[in-house]
Amino acid sequence: MAILIVDDNATNVMVIQEMLRRAGYEQLKIAYSAEEMFGILGNPVAADGIPCPQIDLILLDLMMPAMDGIEACRRLQANVLFKDIPVIMVTAIGDSRKLAEALDAGAIDFVTKPINKTELLARIRSALKLKRELDWHKERDSRMRQELTLARQVQESVLPDQVVDANIRIQAYFRASEELAGDLYAWHKIDDNRWAIAVIDAMGHGLSSSLVSMFIASILKESMRTLWSPVRVFNELNRRLMSLQCENELIQYYCTGIYVTLDLERGKAEYANAGHPSGLLYSDDGFPPRKLEVGSAPLGLFEHLDIVASSISIAPGDTLYLYTDGILGPFQGEDEAQLEQLGEFLHQAKKDEESIERLITCQPLDGRSDDRCLVRIQVMPGGTPSED
Repeated sequence: MAILIVDDNATNVMVIQEMLRRAGYEQLKIAYSAEEMFGILGNPVAADGIPCPQIDLILLDLMMPAMDGIEACRRLQANVLFKDIPVIMVTAIGDSRKLAEALDAGAIDFVTKPINKTELLARIRSALKLKRELDWHKERDSRMRQELTLARQVQESVLPDQVVDANIRIQAYFRASEELAGDLYAWHKIDDNRWAIAVIDAMGHGLSSSLVSMFIASILKESMRTLWSPVRVFNELNRRLMSLQCENELIQYYCTGIYVTLDLERGKAEYANAGHPSGLLYSDDGFPPRKLEVGSAPLGLFEHLDIVASSISIAPGDTLYLYTDGILGPFQGEDEAQLEQLGEFLHQAKKDEESIERLITCQPLDGRSDDRCLVRIQVMPGGTPSED
């Protein structure tokens, strides 16, 4: 590991350099001022074209002309490229206030002159051990960020594109609270006149909920195609979620969800709501909307779950909204009051695309971040798609 010795006194530099070389430290760099130190740190390639080693530790003299060690240490801490390099102050000053100021400026330790070899080497070993641990954590965090980025891309790849059909239009508005989301939406065209649409909200946030949502997505894709009815699809999701086992018995993987099948030819919607916020169906003939209310407990909590399917009529010009509870965050009050405000908002926003976008991105009133997902299903009047 490379050590940078910074001291304006050539004799001090020579003494420290010899101590370190005899102790087996070969990668040593020398600077005779703070300015020269920053030149070395900021230039990864030396004048001879040979790459400079990454500096793992700085032995920094406290008293130097132009810029002293305390100011140099502050500048190191202010630079994102250098702030993680441990600094040991080397000083002849016995002023405890100066030493405290140096530690406050970012130095992790100090040694006093005349330098005791045993003490210096012990402090260097401790500092380098700290640097190795820090580098390990940074590398692990970097790998984790790369994996999260990949996971987010995989998540986004399973989300369907909007539908603009002669009889129906389906559009999703979505924002994850973190890099990974627990919300999921999906739809499937059963035949020319029938569609299946689902919105799911997996428990928790972050990695655990995203893994559960991806697990659900894989089941949902197949079950929407082969089972398609609300009762059968939700029973299959519940069965598969109950098969997940966790070492911590206090943790149970579950989700809320709403699943709707639309029969455009018969003018009928059949739905199941498993502990999920009510869907809202708006007709052209007025307000308030009809609600697709809860019919069973969330999926994954009970091995035997009585899934209840309900029916509601639909007609050309109707608009159905399915969403997760994060959508309620910008509205005041408790659940019912928030739902009432959301209902009024969606009624007013029927022809205002930008207001829905703002709803997805605005800050929640309670300050808690949550995934936000809203799916709008429009039954097209006259059998032709509307203009954008």
